[in-house]
Amino acid sequence: MDSLVFGQRLKHFRKRNSYTLAQLGDLVHKPAPYLSQLENGLTEPRINLVRELASALDCTPADLLDPEPPSRRAELEIELRRLQEEPRNQERKLPYIRPSTRMPDEILEHIIGLYTALEEDNALTVSNPNTPKNIARHSNRDLRHEMRGRNNYYQEIEELASGVLKAVKYPGSGPVSERILMDVCEHFGFAVRRAENIPHSTRSITDQREKVIYIPQRNDLSTRASRSVVLQTLGHYALNHEVADDIGKYLRQRVESNYFAAAVLAPEEPAVTFLQNAYQSMDISVEDLQEIFYISYEMAGHRLTNLATRHLDITLHFLRSDDEGIVWKAYENDGVPLPHGIDGTIEGEHLCRNWGTRQAFHTQDALSLHYQYTDTPNGQYWCVTHVEADRDPHHAVTVGTTADQAKWFRGSDTKRFSTSQCPDKDCCNTPRASVRQHWQGVAWPSARDRSNITSGLPLPAKSFSRFPGVDMLEVYEFLERQESS
Repeated sequence: MDSLVFGQRLKHFRKRNSYTLAQLGDLVHKPAPYLSQLENGLTEPRINLVRELASALDCTPADLLDPEPPSRRAELEIELRRLQEEPRNQERKLPYIRPSTRMPDEILEHIIGLYTALEEDNALTVSNPNTPKNIARHSNRDLRHEMRGRNNYYQEIEELASGVLKAVKYPGSGPVSERILMDVCEHFGFAVRRAENIPHSTRSITDQREKVIYIPQRNDLSTRASRSVVLQTLGHYALNHEVADDIGKYLRQRVESNYFAAAVLAPEEPAVTFLQNAYQSMDISVEDLQEIFYISYEMAGHRLTNLATRHLDITLHFLRSDDEGIVWKAYENDGVPLPHGIDGTIEGEHLCRNWGTRQAFHTQDALSLHYQYTDTPNGQYWCVTHVEADRDPHHAVTVGTTADQAKWFRGSDTKRFSTSQCPDKDCCNTPRASVRQHWQGVAWPSARDRSNITSGLPLPAKSFSRFPGVDMLEVYEFLERQESS
């Protein structure tokens, strides 16, 4: 039976007989709260109870089990409830509306019409590939497919980084020192200066006339982070990038320049030697790669995905997400079932609550590494998650692989196990019936402000600015101050 329709029909016949829930309960020997659950579609009755209810309400069991709502009003209430309980509408975090008896039918029809229009508008937006939001999302999707196809390994960039390190006499092992980093800058003809009041919309600013890369002061940008920023900036020049004229080209350049920075800071030859030794010891760890080359955990995770499939024949997945489980970055070549929208994009989608990436935020020591196995519709996966405490809100970086390959990694002996059935909506996004009944129409949360990461970087308003997400007025004013000082 359709429990919502049954509930409305039960309420219809009860009110036709002018019974309260308590009075009807006395007739069928059931408590009023249980009958309330029936009328609200939160539970289903046994067939014997249907017969007893029909007898008490002077109707037939077929009257109660009729699949049609008993009135236009009942039909509207059912439709509104179903719309509000759809996962996409729940993600919009709109206040839940429970229609009162005094609410006119016209208001219900208006609200249902708004929901319908919202879905039609969303379908139109998704079907139109030329909106700025879709261009960014589809560019991310296409770039991710390309990275998967080449196992996230860019041989031409590896060779370029190796040649640069050879030219500045990198010793062949260990982290890239500050002296070597400055020699790399000099190799490309640039100097690095720390400066105050660098615009918040930028990571660095390059004066191409004077060949100076400006980065924030140490209290705004740590030494470890600054190394990445400098090399990411140099990567554009090393790879002969031109100013991007579309978001797809811009995103590709960002991926390539970030890859160049990682290939310099964690050079392929010593990194592979280290990983091969760890593989033989069945003790591969992102944190060791991080510390040996003095890079961030995220860069170490990326570097592992660059090299593991190529040199160790291990497939992996990588995730960066925030504390709400929203995906910011993702890569996989191991078949892990990442969430995705109807257009195939992953950025902005919600991860299952049962995945290690989200469970890491709820452990007793959320800042320790979190190891976990998770059964999914695609098989069992193992992962390690690192929560970044220096971000607000916190972010999590996860690296994982299939369960049969986990034996090569530190933490594969974890006793944490979970099960995910996502995208099945009943996996982790549907409250228990008793909890939903208790709080529906009572809870009224206020959503916190957040950036819309699914639209990509905002496009500049001024036509002369060709750098997405950057306030060029602030950039030019900054360079004016540096030139006059």
